[in-house]
Amino acid sequence: MKNLIVSASPHLHTKTTTQSIMRDVLIALAPATVAGVVFFGFRALMTIVICVGSCIVSEFLFNLITKKKQTVDDLSACVTGLLLALTLPSKVGVWECIVGSVFAIIVVKCLFGGLGCNFANPAITARVLLLASFSSTVAGGSHTAFQDVDAVGSATPLVILGSEDTSKLPSLIDMLIGNRMGAIGETCAIALVIGLVYLLVRKVISWHIPAVYVGSVFVMALILEGFNFEMALYQVLGGGLLIGAFFMATDYVTSPINKLGKAVFAFGCAVFTIIFRYFSSLPEGVSYAILIMNILSPYVEKLTESKPLGKVGD
Repeated sequence: MKNLIVSASPHLHTKTTTQSIMRDVLIALAPATVAGVVFFGFRALMTIVICVGSCIVSEFLFNLITKKKQTVDDLSACVTGLLLALTLPSKVGVWECIVGSVFAIIVVKCLFGGLGCNFANPAITARVLLLASFSSTVAGGSHTAFQDVDAVGSATPLVILGSEDTSKLPSLIDMLIGNRMGAIGETCAIALVIGLVYLLVRKVISWHIPAVYVGSVFVMALILEGFNFEMALYQVLGGGLLIGAFFMATDYVTSPINKLGKAVFAFGCAVFTIIFRYFSSLPEGVSYAILIMNILSPYVEKLTESKPLGKVGD
C-alpha cells in the first residue's frame, strides 16, 4: 500500500511562478521609473540603483548567513527595492536608502519567514520607518528639472491643498504627466495607469482594490470639498495614492484573497487615507493607511470569507 502524502496548499500548479509575477510587476513599474528619471534626473536614478542593490544584497547575505536557500532570483527583492525608491524623493540621502532597504528585506520580510510570511508590505513599512526617522529629507518631495522653483515654491500639491492659498497648484495636465513636486515614481499619473493596465491585462492583479481604493478616495474628497470636482481630482492625482493603490495595496501576501475582502480592504485604505489627509497634521496618508490595513487584513479575510453551503459553525 502506497503512503498517503499530505502537503500544504496550493495543490493546483500552473506555469505562473513568483519570478514571472515579479517580472511583470517590474515591467509595469518601468514607465513610472523612466518618467521619474526623466523628471528628477541623475539623483533619482542613483536612489533607484542604491535601493534595489541594497535589497538584493540584504536578502543574499541573510540567506547566506542563515544557510537558507537563495531566493534572490525570484526578483521579489528587486520589486521591493524599486517600490521603495519610487516612493522616496530624489533628495533623499544614500544612508536613508540603505537603512530603508535593509529594514524592508531583513526585518519585515526575512525575519518573518521570507516571502509569503511578511505581515505587511516591506516597501510600505520601510517608507513609514524612514518618514519617522528622517522626516526632513524623506517627507515632501523634490522639484522636477522642468519646474521654475521660484514660481512654484517648495510645497507639494497636497500641502498646497491644505493651505488657504491654492494659486500655486500645478495644472491638472502637469499632475497627469508628472511635472510637479513629489516622490520619484508617484508624480506621473499616466505612467502609473499604463502600469496598472499591463497588470490587469496580464491578470497579475484584479481591478477590485485599485478601483475601490481610488474611487472611494475621490467620492469622499468630492463630498469634503463641497462637490468641487477639480479639488477632488487633485486628491486622487496628488501624493502617492495611485502608486499605492496599484502596486502596494494589491500585494498578494498582505491583502485579502476573496473579492469582498479586497473591496473592504480597499475601502478601509481609502477611509484612513482621507482621515490622515483631512483630519491630521499629515498632508499624505497613503503609506500609513495601507500599513494599517495590512495589519487588519487577516481579520478582514476572516470576516468576509465565504461559508460552505450547509455550514453551521466552526
